[in-house]
Parts: sequence; structure tokens; C-alpha cells
Amino acid sequence: MVPGRDRESGPGIGTGNRDRESEPGIGTGSWGIAAAESYPDDMRGPRRLTALSPAAYRRVTWLSVAALAFITISGGAVRITGSGLGCSDWPTCEENQFVAALDQPHAVIEFVNRLVTGAVSLAVILAVLGALVRVPRRRDLVWLSLGLVIGVIAQILLGAVVVLLELAPVSVIGHYLLSIVLLWNALGLHDRAAGAPGPATPLVARRDVLLGRALVVWGFLVLAAGTLVTGSGPHAGDPEAERLPLAVPMVARIHGASVVVFLLLAIVTLWDATRNGAPTQVVKRGRLLSGAIVAQAAIGYTQYFTGVPVILVGLHLIGAVVVWISVARFHLGLFARPAEGPDLDPAPSGAPATTEIDRPRVPVLG
Repeated sequence: MVPGRDRESGPGIGTGNRDRESEPGIGTGSWGIAAAESYPDDMRGPRRLTALSPAAYRRVTWLSVAALAFITISGGAVRITGSGLGCSDWPTCEENQFVAALDQPHAVIEFVNRLVTGAVSLAVILAVLGALVRVPRRRDLVWLSLGLVIGVIAQILLGAVVVLLELAPVSVIGHYLLSIVLLWNALGLHDRAAGAPGPATPLVARRDVLLGRALVVWGFLVLAAGTLVTGSGPHAGDPEAERLPLAVPMVARIHGASVVVFLLLAIVTLWDATRNGAPTQVVKRGRLLSGAIVAQAAIGYTQYFTGVPVILVGLHLIGAVVVWISVARFHLGLFARPAEGPDLDPAPSGAPATTEIDRPRVPVLG
């Protein structure tokens, strides 16, 4: 505590004579939106009609994570139902028809997936706008949210290429892998929004940090190998769609072997981190990742030996997203940042701002 300041009424620590409901992000509803008059004079005016608290902005970033995860799965649903060319044109469904005909199931499925893209775009726009009105504004969050915008625009354009090339395997694979990268971006944004700016502090030994990074890289390669199996197999999006000139048993073995290596790497990383005294949350996320890989492998081998039924392929698609989120969260959880709570919001007009020495330094896991 700074000498001369009383804990109960000192500026930047207690509430003093201020009413609790007048503080930014407190008493303003579950989303933490505060009126502009609650902030200093230099933050008022038309450019600051509202302000978003750090906790509220993190909820906004969660929406982008959920939306991107959902569209990755819905895009897979288009493929396994053979609806990839249900709408043969873009941006309209057909040459002179924007909305899909209701009596054409494949067209409806493809068109609904395009509508989901619109919902994803809205979630991403909210992430950017939220970063701009967040108090305090942070450059790292603004840039990460803009990365989502660029990625979604690229996805929309690549989706058009996929349709115009009639589901050429390379374009479909690129479309899926870009979705995975976008999901990583959204997870990183959500993680950073939980803590204060600045470099993160590793919670584990350097060797375990490197193993965590290797898990992310290998996990991406496992997903890429899975797309080769899909591009060669029977669920390529349309019965007439082009297939990769690869033998399905061969690429399936490669993919299966990569999953085994992935699981062994996860187990070794978890064992080493636990042996070196990693925090409980790191160990918990490592166990969740290992369990997700085991479940995904079980589904994958079952679908292969049962003739790849659609229901199991769908579960495998969902499992791939779960595994990717799990490996990303495990890696992000290897680091901690100082907490950024309501105390870090600018004080209302007339009250001194919280000083650096007053800020809590409690690390939080990503």
C-alpha cells in the first residue's frame, strides 16, 4: 500500500464516497457496459458512447471462439451429407436465385452453412468493435481481432473458389485448415483478454514449454493428414467431386500413425510437466488433451473398420475440433499473465486513476 493512503477510502483502492453502482463495469448489467459519463472527460463524446470492461470483452471473444468452432463443424456437415455443390453458384445459390429452394435438401444445407458464415462475420465484427471500446484499450487485442477479420474475409473468398472449382480437393483442404488457424487466433484472443498486457510468465520448465509448442505443431499436422484421408475417401462433398489420387488405406495408416505419435507426445509432456511440479490447472488441461486424443483415435479406427458410416464421420469431425481446442488451451495454459480486473479501469471523472503500485499482481492462468 502507498504510505498515506487509507485502504478503505484511498484513491484507486477503495470506493470512498463513490457509489458502487457508478463504477465502470459494476452495476451495469452482466455485460459490463457503462455509460460514457462514468469515464474521464477525455473519454467522453461521440467516439465513446459506451465502454466495455475487460470481463465483458472476454465474453465477446468467447462468442468468436464458439462461432468459429461451430462453422468448422457445420462445414464438415456439408461435406459428409454430399451437399458441397447444393448451391452451384456464388454468392447466389444458383445463377438467378439467391435463396435455396426448400424442396432441394442439399441446396438448403449448403445455403444454411453460408448463413452461418454471416453469423461468424458478425461475431468477429463484435470482437473488433469490442476491442476498440474496451477500457482500457489494448493494441494487442485490437490487432488480434483484426486478424480474425482478415481470416474470415479470406475464408469467404476461398469458399467461393471451392464452389467455382467444384470442390477441388486442394481448395477444400485449404478451406478447412484456414478455419483451424482462425480458431487458434480466436482462442489466443480470448486467452489474452483474460490478463494484463505484457509478456506472459511460463508456469513450467522451458523443456515443457518447447514440448507444448511441439504438440501444437504436430496437432496441426495430424489434422492436415486427416484431410488427405477425407480428400481420398467417399465423403468429399459430392458424389461427382474430384478425389485425391491417393490410396485410402495408405493415407489412413499415415494419419493413424501420426495420431499415435501425437498421443505419446502428449503423455510425455504431461508426465514431464507433472514431475517438474506444474500447477494443477496445467495438469488438468494435459489430461483433458490426452483423453480427447484417445477418444478421437477410438472413433477414427472404428469408422475405418466399419466402412466410414456418416454418423461416425460426423463425430470424428467434432472430435477434431475438440482436440484442436484442447491442444491450444493446453499450450496457452503453460503461461500466466497478471490479472486485469475492474481495478484497472480508468477512475470516474474527478477521481485519481489507479497507480501502478496499487494494481494487484495475482497471476491468472490462460
